Amino acid sequence: MISAPMVLLIVSLIIFICIAGSRLSGKIGVPTLFVFIVLGMAFGSDGIFKIPFDNFSIAEQVCSAALIFIMFYGGFGLRWSEARPVAVRSVLLSSAGVVLTALFTGLFCHLALRMDFLEGLLLGAVLGSTDAASVFSILRSRRLNLKYGTASMLELESGSNDPFAYMMTLILLSVMSGTADGGAIALMLGKQLLFGILIGVALALVAARFLSRFDFCGEGFDTIFVFAVALASYALSGVLGGNGYLSTYLTGIILGNCELKNQKALVGFFDAFTGLMQMLLFFLLGLLAFPSQMPAILLPALAIALFLTFIARPAAVGLLLAPFRPPLGQYLIVSWAGLRGAASIVFAIMATVSESYMKYDIFHIVFCVVLFSIVFQGSLLPPLAARCRMIDENGDVMRTFSDYTADMQIQFVQLPIGADHPWAGKQISELSVLKGMLIALIRRGDETLAPRGSTRIEAGDIVVLAAEGFADHQGTLLKEIPITPDHRWCGKKLSEAKFYKKTVVVMIRRGGQVLIPDGNTRMEAGDHAVVYSQQG
Repeated sequence: MISAPMVLLIVSLIIFICIAGSRLSGKIGVPTLFVFIVLGMAFGSDGIFKIPFDNFSIAEQVCSAALIFIMFYGGFGLRWSEARPVAVRSVLLSSAGVVLTALFTGLFCHLALRMDFLEGLLLGAVLGSTDAASVFSILRSRRLNLKYGTASMLELESGSNDPFAYMMTLILLSVMSGTADGGAIALMLGKQLLFGILIGVALALVAARFLSRFDFCGEGFDTIFVFAVALASYALSGVLGGNGYLSTYLTGIILGNCELKNQKALVGFFDAFTGLMQMLLFFLLGLLAFPSQMPAILLPALAIALFLTFIARPAAVGLLLAPFRPPLGQYLIVSWAGLRGAASIVFAIMATVSESYMKYDIFHIVFCVVLFSIVFQGSLLPPLAARCRMIDENGDVMRTFSDYTADMQIQFVQLPIGADHPWAGKQISELSVLKGMLIALIRRGDETLAPRGSTRIEAGDIVVLAAEGFADHQGTLLKEIPITPDHRWCGKKLSEAKFYKKTVVVMIRRGGQVLIPDGNTRMEAGDHAVVYSQQG
């Protein structure tokens, strides 16, 4: 029997390895989520560490809980103003697209692989949705600035199609078990949509109003409140027979696009927590897989993966987007970006633990299809986008996420004007201010001046400059370091001090002074050095 501390040690070790693996995946061009699955397989019964785990029921419960927060953050991170122009196309792809993809795949499994039609259709439904985590990860990490609003279209589609695949899976399982007729199916579908939409929207609006009016007793309680709202949205909808995933996703969209007091803190928390949920989910799915059982289903799984990638998805996208006359490059990218992922495997687990009879190993078939999709489609998406001339050099894919404004604010800098300053005595119209920078105001004693071209700057003024805040998603860090008497930089010039790689001292606070240093500036005890560093 393994002790509790040993279990915790193993869990922490797994998290460390997943973090290191995500770093490696970025360098070799393989999607991060694939690394988590492979690590799970390495720790599993057929892997190196041989942790025995084959409990599909527990896996379904844990993965379903993880999906709640992945779905919620998929909506919370979506910038609606960017997605609105392509919303109709995205919703068509996420609803009718799932149905068409499932139908085409079911027919292929029935006609080409000789499966029972309902079993083939169930397999198609399980594989019908695209994976938001995979799509978001590739768009963000590879900075795919796609033309024609394609990034927003893919984000909204991949975030909203899991509920439709879930509904199809439930309906088909009910039909296969013989517990549903036409009336029961219509009632189930109506309740899934009605309560899923109603609860998601209503709870989000109530929560947004509460957050805007209520002052919490301490920091972080608003984050805990939103966490509880995400859970309540899923659970309340499920209790009433609605689609909990749809409800959670809509709650996320509405809250993520409201002006909340601590938006940046909320984004930071859910970004980190969702990342942990993705690690847990994909690792657990890998742990549940048995590589020794895969050779038996490898050929049919590969055939299904190829059919999905090259026929089913392109056909569904072509039929639904034809009225909008998309450019060829956009059609190719949207067709190729139908990445399968965690939701498909979770729905396959649902099918495995259900009472409906299936003579095929649906879990391992879907598992192999997802591996193929993540590695093959995910890795080739960036070069395909470049080949199709779909990269917008002047765009920024980060605009499509709701946390963009938190990183792209206007920054203000105060500039004291001494008697020897080159601006002293000059009119603003005579100054050569850097492009992209504006003189926002001038403080002269207790007076605040709105600057004009004829305004003359005087010694003793404080000029406030405005510019767009620096945003970097590649690991930039600004931090303040106190210089103590025993600090290795104390008493040394900047040119003499030894810094870490890619590190620069950009400012020194000395008492009430702010110094912009050069190589001859000597750091003294009591200074606070503001250091810029680039990770990696």
